[in-house]
Amino acid sequence: MGLASYLKSKLVPAELDEHINRIRKPIGTLGYDPWGYNNEVIKVGFSLTRQLYEKYFRVHAQGVENVPAEGPVLIVANHSGQLPIDGLLIGYALASRQHQPRIPRAMIERFFPTVPWLGNLLNEMGAVLGDPVNCAKMLANDEAVIVFPEGIRGSGKLYHDRYQLKRFGNGFMHLAMKYKASIVPVGVVGCEETLPAIANIKPLARALGIPYAPVTLPVVLPAKVHLNFGAPMVFDDLEIPEEQITARVEQVKAEISRLIDKGLSERKRLF
Repeated sequence: MGLASYLKSKLVPAELDEHINRIRKPIGTLGYDPWGYNNEVIKVGFSLTRQLYEKYFRVHAQGVENVPAEGPVLIVANHSGQLPIDGLLIGYALASRQHQPRIPRAMIERFFPTVPWLGNLLNEMGAVLGDPVNCAKMLANDEAVIVFPEGIRGSGKLYHDRYQLKRFGNGFMHLAMKYKASIVPVGVVGCEETLPAIANIKPLARALGIPYAPVTLPVVLPAKVHLNFGAPMVFDDLEIPEEQITARVEQVKAEISRLIDKGLSERKRLF
């Protein structure tokens, strides 16, 4: 019995097994898709993530039904917290919904696949190296894709900059227009407090070849997380100047900012 099969037998209840099996994925006879996604591994990951989602971070998700049940979708969110916890929780919220669940793909930083074992594990759980070519292929395959246009500018921000959106790149808008993908904005509140950083040691980061070297706590704090999914935003694919592309990006950014403010106003406590 392989490790995945053993863990599945110990961790995955029958109802969860059936739930994942109902979510159709274009996998081959060996159980993988071209990017490494594996249905059996996702079941184990899903089971473990449920404990974090429900008991540790006690996630409150609103509007997850706004994500279309089919077709190409970009789920665009603010990035925070030093670790990709936000993407994990967004993915679980969508995959666990009872009505027409979807298993989204997450675009990850180039650093993660360089970590031994971690890259393969993330691929098996649906993550894909975050470059425009991979994202385009995902959308052409009618996938739902989680993207963070702030990139490491967002995930590596310091605590005193919490909930201040950094610059968004325009790449996701070009892809949404080209592939006629809906954009669902998401405001994430709580992940800033899971691993707050007070400084970034840039020389150490450069020496280690990592995006940032935060000065932070050695543990992930159990902050309560709020996820607010907005209504889908659809943009035509007409050829327009780049400044108009930027204006569309700013529309999405403004909606995410509004959803963040909504989550902050709803939050009663940090933990």
